[in-house]
Amino acid sequence: MQSRGVVRNSAGLSAVRSCLLLLFIHLSAPVEARRVRGGRAQTRRVQQQQTPPPYRERGIESFPLDFTAVEGNMDNFVVQIKNLAQSLYPCSAQKLDQDMKLHFLNNVSVTCNDGSPAGYYIKESKGSKRWLLFLEGGWYCFDRQTCESRYETMRRLMSSTKWPLTRTGTGILSPQPEENPHWWNANMVFIPYCSSDVWSGATPKTDQSDYAFMGSLIIKEVVNELLTKGLENAKVLLLAGSSAGGTGVLLNVDQVAEQLESQGYTGVQVRGLADSGWFLDNKQYKFTDCLDTISCAPTEAIKRGIRYWGGLVPESCRQAHVGEEWNCFFGYKVFPTLKSPVFVVQWLFDEAQLTVDNIHLTGQPIHEGQWRYIQNLGQELRRTLHDVPAKFAPACLSHELITSTHWMDIRVKGISLPRALHCWDRSLHINSSHNNQKHKTPPASGCLLHLIDSCPWPHCNPSCPTIRDQLTGQEMSAIQFLKHMGFDVQKMAQQQGMDPRKLLGMLNNGN
Repeated sequence: MQSRGVVRNSAGLSAVRSCLLLLFIHLSAPVEARRVRGGRAQTRRVQQQQTPPPYRERGIESFPLDFTAVEGNMDNFVVQIKNLAQSLYPCSAQKLDQDMKLHFLNNVSVTCNDGSPAGYYIKESKGSKRWLLFLEGGWYCFDRQTCESRYETMRRLMSSTKWPLTRTGTGILSPQPEENPHWWNANMVFIPYCSSDVWSGATPKTDQSDYAFMGSLIIKEVVNELLTKGLENAKVLLLAGSSAGGTGVLLNVDQVAEQLESQGYTGVQVRGLADSGWFLDNKQYKFTDCLDTISCAPTEAIKRGIRYWGGLVPESCRQAHVGEEWNCFFGYKVFPTLKSPVFVVQWLFDEAQLTVDNIHLTGQPIHEGQWRYIQNLGQELRRTLHDVPAKFAPACLSHELITSTHWMDIRVKGISLPRALHCWDRSLHINSSHNNQKHKTPPASGCLLHLIDSCPWPHCNPSCPTIRDQLTGQEMSAIQFLKHMGFDVQKMAQQQGMDPRKLLGMLNNGN
């Protein structure tokens, strides 16, 4: 028995030495050799490395191993080292099963719109005490007519009957360190959106109702089930989401924190990450009747929806807007009432916002009135984000970011979103012992968290996602895109008080 134990320990030490050697080789390799993904933005990043900025995001250097999660447990430490080595060197060991697997909820009374069971996808990371729960987006419906249309055209967002058995995570859900430098080794949970209620409903399907709207209850049930899978020992739970899922984060992050606290799990720090869910209740560019989801003004759609869904909002926000709870679906109104820390990611020229405002960029040059409206939208978003301590707001025309494979390429003030999230996460960890300072937590030394572009037009940030001509499919530069939209260099230079040649040079240089 003793000799077998010696052999096992020797083998374990040998495995550790081998894995550490692989890790050392990786750390020693030039960053250009480690970065294998191509593309225009990637080439730009390699070129920029010739003159190092204050912070260089060099592959492995930008993420730590989760030593706090193993706390002296050598077996878990070995697993983490092996996982990292296998992720970086897939030929050195057997391929890891990195997809998230589908689980339907045990509580069959909590359902999708059509009564089919709700569920979630999960990829567990044994030993990690960090959990990332992602809420999928996908618009909404707000009455019987719009929900019937949605069921005919987008049934996947109302039913689980054809969900795949597995999902592959991308962006912040990716298990690959090079794509997801800070959260790659967390426990990943993807919660599909099948309630059409911006994750707010608590109404079951009955003989009198056509659909169930149970988005809020789905989140609650998923959290309850995860408490039997390791969440009870978590240190951090990050509730993230994009689009309607981003709004769902704002509506539910305090509920999740209170749910865990009420069950005695006071050691779990609950945080939010709201991506592309900070919508404005502004006046549409062109008013239209509220006939469908796309053309209906956001305020009217939410007013109708919250009644149809039986929607729930955070209690503190409800008390601030008694009788007008629809206000709580708009970020700048609900955010000041939240207790949990939330990082806001928002394009200044969000495509979904422009769509509901009846600005349709169909490839035709836009009118001056539309151009002025688009610029004012960016200014209004900046204003509403002013008091948000942690934000990432590029001046780009796009929608959703955190699950995009190019999410590391977008930068504001030279800082990428993964880097900003890492700083924010570290700031909260450092200050976690302080009570009631969740929104006011000072950033860690060297952290910039007020990341918002100041340039006044779409795609004036050179790291914005590539735009393609809708007719030819060819890539367009920033200046080509702006001219395509009817951008008048002379007039814009006059408005900005600068020489037209200087403005044109800035655009061509991507400044």
